[in-house]
Amino acid sequence: MTRLAIFDCDGTLVDSQHNICAAVEEAFAANALIAPPRSMIRRIVGLSLVEAMRMLLPGSDDALHERIAKDYKDAFFRLRSTGAMAEEPLYDGIADLLARLSAEGWKLGVATGKSDRGLAHILSHHAIAGHFITLQTADRHPSKPHPAMIEAAMRDAGATPGATAMIGDTSFDMEMARAGGVRAIGVSWGYHAAAELSDAGAHHIVDDASALGAVLEQL
Repeated sequence: MTRLAIFDCDGTLVDSQHNICAAVEEAFAANALIAPPRSMIRRIVGLSLVEAMRMLLPGSDDALHERIAKDYKDAFFRLRSTGAMAEEPLYDGIADLLARLSAEGWKLGVATGKSDRGLAHILSHHAIAGHFITLQTADRHPSKPHPAMIEAAMRDAGATPGATAMIGDTSFDMEMARAGGVRAIGVSWGYHAAAELSDAGAHHIVDDASALGAVLEQL
């Protein structure tokens, strides 16, 4: 039986909130808008960019949402290319967990609101790209919580919903897992509160990588 673990990226594998918030703030400033507080920005992490801007600016039109999304991409690229980007560390225990799961025969994937380029940079920087056999990003799929990324990952891995888990830190991840018919595992170290993960349908909520590994072994 093929066992597949699909990981969200921001807030689950890596702590990238500082750069995401900085890029949103720059994008808003470029459009003469006051950026929302960072507590609100963190809540949209995981969504595709245009959908995220719709949530931050619900009363604005699609043209503005798309323009700010483009300005966000430009700001993020500038931060990276000029060396102004903050460190985006792996969360404690994640590298060891990925190595162990790979050694035990798990198929691993990523489902993220990041672009292909952004995800490739993160995985390469932390030398973990080799663990993943399927990478699903906002470049090819509707925004979470649509289950398209999970469905594509299962096709790539040859896995069934009953042997697949989606691991993430937001309600969007839990809703996507439920929509895809797979196990929904929430992590408490990210950007949405544990109560929100539970309300969104999480089957399990874990507090560290060791606990995550133990839950996965039950599948």
